[in-house]
Formats: sequence, C-alpha cells, structure tokens
Amino acid sequence: MRHKWKAKAGLFLAVTFVAAGALGAAQPATGIPDEVIQLTQFGPALGVAAVALLWPGGVRALLAGALPGRRPGRAAGSPPYGSGPAPAPYGSGPVPAPYGSGPVPAPYGSGPVPAPYDPAHAPYGAGRALPLLATALLITALSAGAYALATGDAHATDPRALDHPFALIVVAQLVGACGEEIGWRCFFQPLLRTRFGPLAASAAVGVVWGVWHVQVFAQAPAYAAGFLLATVAMSVVLGLGLERVRANRLLLAGGFHTLINLGMLLFMDEESGAVLPMVLFGAACLVAAVPWVRRAPAATIPAVAPSGR
Repeated sequence: MRHKWKAKAGLFLAVTFVAAGALGAAQPATGIPDEVIQLTQFGPALGVAAVALLWPGGVRALLAGALPGRRPGRAAGSPPYGSGPAPAPYGSGPVPAPYGSGPVPAPYGSGPVPAPYDPAHAPYGAGRALPLLATALLITALSAGAYALATGDAHATDPRALDHPFALIVVAQLVGACGEEIGWRCFFQPLLRTRFGPLAASAAVGVVWGVWHVQVFAQAPAYAAGFLLATVAMSVVLGLGLERVRANRLLLAGGFHTLINLGMLLFMDEESGAVLPMVLFGAACLVAAVPWVRRAPAATIPAVAPSGR
C-alpha cells in the first residue's frame, strides 16, 4: 500500500511518546537514578515493537542493517575459500578481441534508474565508525571549549566524583542510547528514506527526536531552540553517516549517542537549565554537521517503500 509507511510512522510515534511518558513517570518508583540511565530512552524501542506486531516483515526489512551481519561473499554452506578448482595456466585462455571491436557503449545517462534505497543491500559500516565517533568527540570538544572560554571555568567533572561508578554509567548509557537509536536511526530513519532523500529524512527525524524530549520546552525558549538545533544537526550527521551502511547501524548510532551523553555529563551543566551551555552545544553540533552535508553524495528519492507486511 502506497500510504502504509504513514501508518507505520504514526503508530511508532504514538507508542514512542506515550511509552516514554509512562516510563518517565514510573522511574522514581524503581529507584534507578537518572544519572545512570533514563527509562524514557526505551520508548522508541517499544514503538518499534508495536509496529512489528502489525507489520513484522516490514520492520524486519527496515532493521536489516541494525545488527552485525554476514559479510558478502561466501554463502552459508559453501566450500571454504580456496577449495575450488585450480586456475588455468597463464595464457591458456581465449585470445581477447582486438581493441575497439566490442559493442559501442551506451550514451552517458542512458543506463537503468538506480534502485530504491534498501538498508538490506547497503555496504558495511566499518569505514564509518571512526568518522562518526570522532564527530561526537568533536562536538564535545567544541561545546566544552567554547563554554570554558565564555565563562572562564572548565566545568569539568572528575568521573570519580560522580554518585555512581563511572563504568556502570558508561555501560548503562550505551544500553539506553541503543534503546533510543533502534527506533530513531534503525527504524524511523530508514522508513522515511523510502520516501525522502537522506538530508530531508535526517532533518525530519531530528525535529521529531527533539520534540520527543518534551521536558526541554519547560525551559527558556533559547534553551529549547539550542536543543532542537542540536538534535537536528546530530540527526543529519547520523543519517548521512549511516546512509547505505548495511550492518552495525545500532552500535554505531548508540556509540555516537553515548559519547555525546557522557561528554555533556562530564563537561557541561546544561541540566541545570542554563541557557548558554545548551546554545553552545547546538552551535557545536551545527558546525560538526557542515562537513557531512558538504561531502554527502547526491541521492535520488526512492520511488517505492520496501515491501513487507
């Protein structure tokens, strides 16, 4: 169905928002400290689960690149590399045709139309890990450095001074970040990519991702604006960085998200409601996103969505 993607998106967002609110309200009763992990982060994962109940095939197709996968090459059950017949001796093959005797190449631009975006057939993401994670560190360095220059104070927190073991916080933050990113970057982004180009889809996810953090709208307007700028810019970085990545999308997005959260925890104090650190954070995210946008290859808008019920 042509508009089925809208139903999937609507159900995902409805469950994600409601579940996050319910989990946030329930967290005080659990005794789990916010510094370690926020249960609201699992709202997007529940949203994906809800959509999967109605369209399991479609969700499976969209999540195809979320986890580690088999590298292309030898199929399961095929003989190991090198076990085939020995190659023929050099020079024993057929004589090649004279230069220029082959068919005339087709004019430029007359080839087939590129296939629609399909996360199941995108290349592996090993080459994207370092740039993505380095961008997260760059955002922290830019925002923390600018904040320190503006206030004359480094605002650095010693990890040993936190109320809970830092190793526990790191692991919990990664788990929570993956709880978010399986929804935003592994499901919602590929879903929108079936209808929109990579930049438009990434920006749209960033807007919704920012609005989902409804608590920021209780702060000053400049604070909320800085936060929305940050979520859109980071979503563009992640969307373009994960474009056509076939495996490990969840770990890449979760790792980026975790580094951002830890950087904010250790070097910024935006949780106090202070406007300046949030505005500087948004500006740092925007600066870090510019190279990704400038280097993004041109991409066509897919004509149809992936199949799946």
